[in-house]
Parts: sequence; C-alpha cells; structure tokens
Amino acid sequence: MSGFVFNEKPIAIESGEGPYLYSDDGTEYLDFGASYAVAALGHSHPAVTSAIQEQAAKLTYVQASYPVEVRTELYEKLATLAPGGISNVWLCNSGTEANEAAMKFARSATGRQKIIATKRAFHGRTLGSLALTWKQKYKKPYEPVAGGVEFVSYGDEEELAEAIDDETAAVFLEPIQGEGGINPAAAEYLQTARDLTDDAGAALVFDEIQTGIGRTGALWACENAGVVPDILTSAKGIANGLPLGATLCADWIADGAASHGSTFSGGPVVCAAANATLDTIVEEDLPGHAAAVGDYLTTELEAAVEEYDLPVREVRGDGLMVGVEVKRGANRTLKHLALSEQLLALPAGRTVVRFLPPLVIEEEHADRAVDAMTNVLS
Repeated sequence: MSGFVFNEKPIAIESGEGPYLYSDDGTEYLDFGASYAVAALGHSHPAVTSAIQEQAAKLTYVQASYPVEVRTELYEKLATLAPGGISNVWLCNSGTEANEAAMKFARSATGRQKIIATKRAFHGRTLGSLALTWKQKYKKPYEPVAGGVEFVSYGDEEELAEAIDDETAAVFLEPIQGEGGINPAAAEYLQTARDLTDDAGAALVFDEIQTGIGRTGALWACENAGVVPDILTSAKGIANGLPLGATLCADWIADGAASHGSTFSGGPVVCAAANATLDTIVEEDLPGHAAAVGDYLTTELEAAVEEYDLPVREVRGDGLMVGVEVKRGANRTLKHLALSEQLLALPAGRTVVRFLPPLVIEEEHADRAVDAMTNVLS
C-alpha cells in the first residue's frame, strides 16, 4: 500500500526536517498531517535522533522481563505525567494494541463482557479494536470481529445513560473524534460518562492515541475537561516516529487484570526516543505552544472563510487538532493542497480536511496553511 498518491503519481518522500518533508525530486512540503500526529516534534528532531543513536550503540533490544534503565525511566515518566491516579503502565507497539489491552484489562477487572463505543469512532484495525470502530468499510471484509460491543451516538448523554448497565465492562470514548471528523466532546458529556461508569462499576476508557501528548493544548485532552478515566491509551506522537503504544490504568484495573504481554513491549531504542520526546514536550511547554498556535490557526481560518466567502461549513477542534469541513469534498481539496500549494494534510471522512501539524510549528506556518486553503477553496 502506498501513502500520499495524487493524480496517480505518488509523492516519494526522501527526508524531513522540522515541519517539512522533502520528496526525491527536491520539492519541499509543509507537513500539516505529521503522519496522523506521529511526528509530534517534527522530523529528525535532534534530541530524539541523539537518544536513538546513543541507545542503539548500547543495547538494541532485550525482553521486558529484564529491567532496563531506559525502559524503567519511561514507566516512571508516564506514571508521573498521566492524569491523576492512573499510574500503572503497560507498553506495546501501536495504538490498536493499546486499545486491545484496554479491552482485555477492563473485561478481566470487571468480570463483564459488554463494551460501549460510539458511532463514528475509530479505535484501530485489529480484530479486537475493529469491534470498537464504527465504519463498516474497515471491518466488513474481516467479520466476525470481537463481540459484545454496542454503539451509541457520540455526545448524547441520555443514550449513553440508557446503554450503561450492570453488565457493562467499559465505555470507550475519544475526547475528540479524529477519523470521525474532528468532533470535540463537551466537557459535560465526558463528566457524565465518568459519573455513569462510576455508578455502574464499569471502566471509563479514553482513547488519547491521536489527542494525547500535548496536541490539544494540554498533555492529555481529558485534562481540558477535568475528567480522569480508569484507562487511557496512547501512541502516535509518544516516540516521535518510532512504534510505541501505552495503556495507562488505575490501580483497580491493574490489580484485576489478567496476564497480558508482548514480545517487543518497550524496546530500549523506542523507549529512549519516547523519553527524549516527552522531555522535550514538557520542558518546552509544547502543549501551551499548541494551544496558542492552534488558536491562531483556527482564528485565521475562520477569518479567511468569512472574508473570502470560502465553501466551508465549519472550523472545529482544539489546539493543533483542527478540522475544516468543506462543501466540495476533502480528497479533492487535499489533492490541490499538495500539488498546487505543497501543503500536506489529511482527510477525516469525506468532507473534513484534518490538520495535525507538528507541535513545533509557528504562526508563519499557520499563515502558509491558511493561504493555501484560501487559494485552493477560492
């Protein structure tokens, strides 16, 4: 499978630096997709590169049953940075694995089977996490997927209350739906989910695979709402390009979880990259930077829509997770952004252009993105 393909000609990426990618013909592209939020610090960040090189020269891999300083450091770092109380950490290699673990942990800790997910949700592509994912196009060819999952409308408190009962093991929510169209949840909805799961003895799971690691203006999107889940899943930007996922759990989940493991869980090189990434994000206050530049980007996009009467229904999101719902179709817009403006972005459904730029972008990069959207949509 290929990546960016426009006009039947793939863009072959050869290198990257900061918020830029370079094709094999030397064309410079401003990367406002960051490979689905993976390149949180941009490309070839010196701190991450140095950490990878130093660790690779010392120890490339050893199984997780042997303590390794760099892995222990990451466990402790994630436990410290996690929202209050969810200090138990299990490492894996991807977001879908993190969600698979969350499903297993919730079921074993509660002794129940029923899981509630939301319409338009996306939680991964393995058979377990596919069961939590809404779109049929992702799972129809592979059915039957894991059972016991019921779907409710995202943001509907009454429907959620009707679905949760004493057979519910977990409720899975994205604080902002990514693939579903950049749909932020109201803080009141997340708090209601917290109250309902508490009353039912069920686990509240926040999928922060795309929203976490500073993207929405806080280290975790749930912190914007002041709601702490029982399980939080993370991946994508956590190691700035190296494959790593994490499942963070409250004590009652960890204490009740059955055996689970992975051969490549927390490899030293990947852990070194993650430590460098998290240190940089915290030390440079990139969540705060994302909040400021994201607000600037959203404000300028909305101003351009009004000034030039652009065919846009809505601009929405938080921090540097921004969706622009267009009237003429996202894929057509993305093609012209890439070919005419050298701006790379992503779809989120058929009508939403998704911006997930590196957290290190500045206002000048936001201006270029706004100009590119204005030129294409005009």
